[in-house]
Amino acid sequence: MAITLPVTSPAEAGKASLHVFALTLQPAAQGRALLLRSAHSTPSLLEPSGAQSVEATVVNAGTVAVLAADGVSVAVDVPGARTVQPARIRRLDPGEQARVRIGIRNRTGTAPGTRRDGTVTVTGRGTEAADLSGTFTLGTADYAPTEDSLSAHQAPYWFQGAKFGVFIHWGVYSVPAWSPVGAQYAEWYWDSMQDPSNAVYAYHRDTYGADFAYDDFIPRFTAERFDPRAWVELFRDAGAQYHVLTSKHHEGFALWDTQVSDRNAVRMGPKRDLVRELFEASRRYAPELHRGLYFSMPEWFNPDNPWMGHAPRNPYTLAPVPYTGYTAGKDYVHDYQAPQMLELIHGYDPEIIWCDIGGANDSLHVLAEYFNHAKNRARPTDVTVNDRSGIAFHDFTTPEYTTYANTVVAKWEASRGLDPHSYGYNRATPDDAYMTAEEVVHSLVDIVSKNGNFLLDIGPRADGTIPEIMQTRLRETGQWLKVNGEAIYDTTYWSRMAQLGEDLRFTVRPDEAFYIHSLTRPGPKLIVDAPVPVRPGDKVTMLGHDRPLTWTVSGGSLVVDVPRAARDAGRYAWVFKVHWQV
Repeated sequence: MAITLPVTSPAEAGKASLHVFALTLQPAAQGRALLLRSAHSTPSLLEPSGAQSVEATVVNAGTVAVLAADGVSVAVDVPGARTVQPARIRRLDPGEQARVRIGIRNRTGTAPGTRRDGTVTVTGRGTEAADLSGTFTLGTADYAPTEDSLSAHQAPYWFQGAKFGVFIHWGVYSVPAWSPVGAQYAEWYWDSMQDPSNAVYAYHRDTYGADFAYDDFIPRFTAERFDPRAWVELFRDAGAQYHVLTSKHHEGFALWDTQVSDRNAVRMGPKRDLVRELFEASRRYAPELHRGLYFSMPEWFNPDNPWMGHAPRNPYTLAPVPYTGYTAGKDYVHDYQAPQMLELIHGYDPEIIWCDIGGANDSLHVLAEYFNHAKNRARPTDVTVNDRSGIAFHDFTTPEYTTYANTVVAKWEASRGLDPHSYGYNRATPDDAYMTAEEVVHSLVDIVSKNGNFLLDIGPRADGTIPEIMQTRLRETGQWLKVNGEAIYDTTYWSRMAQLGEDLRFTVRPDEAFYIHSLTRPGPKLIVDAPVPVRPGDKVTMLGHDRPLTWTVSGGSLVVDVPRAARDAGRYAWVFKVHWQV
């Protein structure tokens, strides 16, 4: 037997590869049969114990469901540490798997970062003991500026459970704020106006004149109506768990008081430290939100390392123009880019650094400093970084204006704007072209069912106001989440499947409940042709209705009676909850 592996993309021409999401041979045994796999130590800490987490996957490879009464427990036996928070398996149907977190704590005399061989064991009444050997790192030593050292890091548990965040693209590009609707990103205005074949080239000349340089917009970026408290309260009301502000986009204009250049919002334009104001308001008025910063690694026309190949120039005459506020002659990475990132790390304590583009960098050193700064604070903080810092290491991947088609076990986050195709504000976009609340909710549900987060972007105007249509969409999303958030936050994907057909998605709250999301209004009966983990004694309700619904399993399908009152109670997506009797 032979398998020819397909070529998966033009970029990998000649490189055959196969992407396998899951391969399951079940059952492995009649009766009870639990298997362990993928056990490894992590730098993450568990609540409420503060113990170090060891993760493992438990697979029910038998024909009998694991129930709470079986007392199934997972622990770690390793010299130099002890299990202080064993994982419990209260519900696991045949053919399913669960990722569990076991808390361990170093014994006296065991130095952080010590590596020891040990065993993860699973035991329980009526269950054959299973074990899996491995080498575990006990505690977390300081990170070194190497790929190998950074690879021990992972996305924090708070990030994995947050699911929904707000992206904010705000900068000098918010002044012209124009692009053909749905054609290209409005925040790329400066780059777009360099190309005579791009509509922005003619628009800028006709609107502002051929001698009006991009940097002439800086005084018009006033932020005069910027109300950071109103912003963070809006994000909270939207049901977001975190926000990410563009600290500096490709135009090179910093929104904080950077010391390596005058090209920033404190020295010109608003004459305000916009990053600090937003973070202070967030900590004071919405402390439950996590705070992050976007940072563009390159700059389009920075004279020391121009991403687009040349320093600023008039696109109509090609004559050089100043890069306002910047003095050329620096080593771009070591005298400018890396110091700016460290300013943000030490001066603002972001919990997320959302890099963009990659390219020339000193990210090994910067990120090692980021992680060490966070973990060595008086109150350690779990922080995270995406996949665009220019090195191989990352905590999560970031598809934009698209999503993954199926479950991806490695953490990921999809981003897009409410605008049909722009992160920055586009004055040309009519209100009816923005995403509807239904589209936002459907995107969120689909992404979460496949193990992703949804980072939904807004583009404020240059004066700091958020367009009313964007506020409306965020608040409508928040209203849905107030009712249905338990099926989103702190859930995980169903190991069997993410979706059934076009209309059904699934999420799981481990050990508690199973959720079925219907993206269309259900009829009198909801039929789920899948092995839903439901047993006699379990209760089925619809969130927002909450009265028990009559259900049965017929021919392997779950059939739920949905009265009109329940159907009328839902909006955008109807979420059915299987309450497990544990």
